[in-house]
Amino acid sequence: MIKKSSLLTTCALFLFFISKADDGNNDLLRSNGRIYVVVTVILVILVGLFLYLFRLDRKISKLEKEENKQ
Repeated sequence: MIKKSSLLTTCALFLFFISKADDGNNDLLRSNGRIYVVVTVILVILVGLFLYLFRLDRKISKLEKEENKQ
């Protein structure tokens, strides 16, 4: 099971690395305000993946418990 603290740490590190990327495109994206759109889309994708994995883990655990009862 994924702990909330590890999820928050991963997100914080991800945002840190995005903000520290030294690329000419970042200046262009920041000047247009598009960097926030990029970060938002990436975060939504990551949150969706984490939620999917969390639900999958719960379903597998439930199936394992049912299998052990039989």
